[in-house]
Amino acid sequence: MKIPFLDLQRITESYQPELQQSAQRVIKKGWFVLGEEVEKFETEFAHYCGTTAAIGVANGLEALRLIFEGYKLLGKLAVGDEVLVPANTYIAGVLAIQHAGLVPVLCEPEPDTYNLDVRSLERNISSRTKAVLAVHLYGRLANIEEIASFCEQHDLIFVEDAAQAHGAFVNDSSLRAGSYGHAAGFSFYPGKNLGALGDAGAVTTSDLELGTVIRKLRNYGSEQKYSCEINGFNSRLDEIQAAFLRVKLRRLDADNQRRRVIADRYLNEICNPQLILPLRSSTNNVWHLFVIRVENREHFINYLKVNGVGTLIHYPIAPHQQKAMPEFAHCNLPITERIHREVVSIPLHQLLSNEEVTYIIETLNRYE
Repeated sequence: MKIPFLDLQRITESYQPELQQSAQRVIKKGWFVLGEEVEKFETEFAHYCGTTAAIGVANGLEALRLIFEGYKLLGKLAVGDEVLVPANTYIAGVLAIQHAGLVPVLCEPEPDTYNLDVRSLERNISSRTKAVLAVHLYGRLANIEEIASFCEQHDLIFVEDAAQAHGAFVNDSSLRAGSYGHAAGFSFYPGKNLGALGDAGAVTTSDLELGTVIRKLRNYGSEQKYSCEINGFNSRLDEIQAAFLRVKLRRLDADNQRRRVIADRYLNEICNPQLILPLRSSTNNVWHLFVIRVENREHFINYLKVNGVGTLIHYPIAPHQQKAMPEFAHCNLPITERIHREVVSIPLHQLLSNEEVTYIIETLNRYE
């Protein structure tokens, strides 16, 4: 049996013929930028997340950057302000902070959940700290209550990076990832739980003032064509991607539930002592990734490859070890470095068959 890490063609085909119908609808209308499809998706996604507004943008990096740029325009952030961010995040979160002229301060994660450790926030806060960027890594919600309390106590802006957590919630399903902070950035990269057929992103917020500013920022600083009120960017969600996302959003909860069923089987049936499995979640994890830790990673990956099981590493190089970021080379982040040295992601998506899941489990249990 051969099981790729992710079969996007198989997933995309499962949404047919709705995707084709959506594309044809957009083509027939002849309106391709900031039209009816974007407006409808924004309304539907805001309602889904439990926020007042959703603003469609070009991608997840831009979503985060525009949040910080918006707060700068509102006078709540200024160039040089510090933002606390997990050290083991994907580099996009760090880049978004830097692109907005702010200073990322890398904080260690919890060693069992891989999400932001509030104790590390307490160690790294300074008089220049103005915001926290919490990443819901691998689909598991960060510790929302403790982070929100920390931000309230220190008068900090709480931003969620929800790029991997579409639909995750704690207890009350009327509020989902993207509604717990002051604002949140989403990526709809094709491999996400809610993925477009290209790059796409969104900001969610219930701060009407911030939402208004971001709508201008994404469109050259303009609300009315050729009339620019502020210096903005070109970061708009395409009509055709919005149409595709509307189709996929209708099935997101069902797809996430299937992911949970598969994850439960992995957690219950993988019993190889050489493998460190993810922590069981008290939150409603949407399992964007199922990430295992193993000491001899290359040997493990080669074993799975020989046996037909695809893998990926999320992520092989921590931000502070990237060549593009020599300013962080001095950082001492042992938990982050160990995570990046040992993690391996195995296949987990909603269209894996029971037989494929069984084969993956049996293969992992045979590993020596």
